[in-house]
Amino acid sequence: MSAPLPNLRIGPVEIGFPVVQAALSGYSDMAMRLIARRLGASYTLCEVMLDRLIIEAGRKTRQRFMQQNEEERPVGAQLMGSDPERFGPAARELAATGFQVVDINFGCPVKKVLGRCRGGFLLSTPPVALEIVSRVRDAVPPEIPVTVKMRRGIDDSTESRDRFFEIFDGAFDRGVAAVTVHGRTVEQRYVGPSRWEFLGEVKRHAGDRTVLGSGDLFTAADCLRMLRQTGVDGVTVARGAIGNPWIFREVRALAAGKPLPAPPSVHEQREVILEHFALAERVYGESKAGRQMRKFGIKYAQLHPEPQQVRDAFVAVKCREDWHRAVARWYSEDGPGRRPLPEDIHKAQGSDTPGHEAAATLTCDV
Repeated sequence: MSAPLPNLRIGPVEIGFPVVQAALSGYSDMAMRLIARRLGASYTLCEVMLDRLIIEAGRKTRQRFMQQNEEERPVGAQLMGSDPERFGPAARELAATGFQVVDINFGCPVKKVLGRCRGGFLLSTPPVALEIVSRVRDAVPPEIPVTVKMRRGIDDSTESRDRFFEIFDGAFDRGVAAVTVHGRTVEQRYVGPSRWEFLGEVKRHAGDRTVLGSGDLFTAADCLRMLRQTGVDGVTVARGAIGNPWIFREVRALAAGKPLPAPPSVHEQREVILEHFALAERVYGESKAGRQMRKFGIKYAQLHPEPQQVRDAFVAVKCREDWHRAVARWYSEDGPGRRPLPEDIHKAQGSDTPGHEAAATLTCDV
């Protein structure tokens, strides 16, 4: 029997079980985060927010992105931008709003983000990236840990690798509590495998500094494999958690030496889907929740025994009534669920990254 997994800690914040939910633009709002927590995630991050959104947006927009619940603590906020001077005030506002961790995005590979010198672009400019780290660390109270999320570089060149480690080491020197590393390059976007051997190399380089791994975590077994093969201190589940929050319950069972739980039955899926929808109504209001939840329904459909038909039903949803009609049509009769294969997940995601519907944040999961 394998040794128990050590608990994850980010600076002074005790996380516990080392499998957490990543920031996912257009998805990881308060509703998704609460569902993940209730099904076993020990920590979640909200959708990545632009510095200018935090500083300049109206109260209603800010509230929608910054909404939190006591049940989900600790919860982190992810921040992205290009101007170092804006990062300090934005980070200060996030901390004042109640987030327990402030995470800086240096990894988003979406083209329009790169074109605006944000996200993964900053891996090409270590001085700017490290100035951002310093400004965020100086802006928030010492009890609020600052973390960074990166890809393994812009590309696979020697120069890109050197810049990665310059930022990685420099960020820790400037006081970050942890760094999450995605095993793909920015140039790769989501094409090709995440290079887990690089994550192992980074963790060996880091020593006792806290490193989390990311990339190609679509099953509970994937999460355990990454932890045990690479030695990272924790893993962040991104696309693998959309429509499958049960992944957190499953990985806890495997880590405890128990058999992999059966996929959730149709009625178990229905209960969570309805719970998720009710939470979404609290975030968006009754008139908008149906359309907002359509993208989740498409992902939840992967676990249904008739995935394509259920997916088509959720694609057609435009309002609250449509949503409940689809659930009543396809989830009234119980039966065994199915476990989505990685290729099913990739097909459901399509060529777009998570976040393509979130115009206000423009971003991705890293």
